[in-house]
Amino acid sequence: MARPRLFDEDRALEAAMRTFWANGYEATSTQDLCAATGLGRSSIYNTFSNKHDLFMRALTRYINTTTATQLAILEDSALPALERIRALLATIIDAELENRRGGRSFGCLTVNSTVELAGRDPEAAKVLDRDNERRLASMRAVIEAGQRDGDITSTRDADSLARFVNAVIGGMRVSGQAGADRAVLESIAVPALDALTS
Repeated sequence: MARPRLFDEDRALEAAMRTFWANGYEATSTQDLCAATGLGRSSIYNTFSNKHDLFMRALTRYINTTTATQLAILEDSALPALERIRALLATIIDAELENRRGGRSFGCLTVNSTVELAGRDPEAAKVLDRDNERRLASMRAVIEAGQRDGDITSTRDADSLARFVNAVIGGMRVSGQAGADRAVLESIAVPALDALTS
């Protein structure tokens, strides 16, 4: 008969996610994970198999939470398309200022993981690609709606504009890691919005 777990697996996964987010996959040691979760090595390995399995579950948790928040903003049909994108960029800026250490943000776990792992970890790449496509599809739909309604006046195709805004968001995340403050992040967001109406 299996022994019941004496810890909150969800809380442990949240702690592991924040540790990978702050440090990256390679720089996070098993000892770091033990310290963050309050679990011993055996509990971590009995529950999550190995570091990579724990990372993939943490990454999936981050994606499910973060992407759901972003899609909710983009799919809020009560707002005009441009206002939805403006609200999304404001949310990104707020997130960069909330999750900081030593004056620098953690950035975005998906952006960080894409840079660190996507080229050499097929399992992570598959999850990251699927998430990126989901976010791009939502952004593309908002831009198409805005172009139909006249809220977004750029004549560039919606796919290119969605990729552009997505790249701007990635750049904002990296800028936050480099220590950019609110004024700098807003100075990146404003021209992106201008590009949608020119």
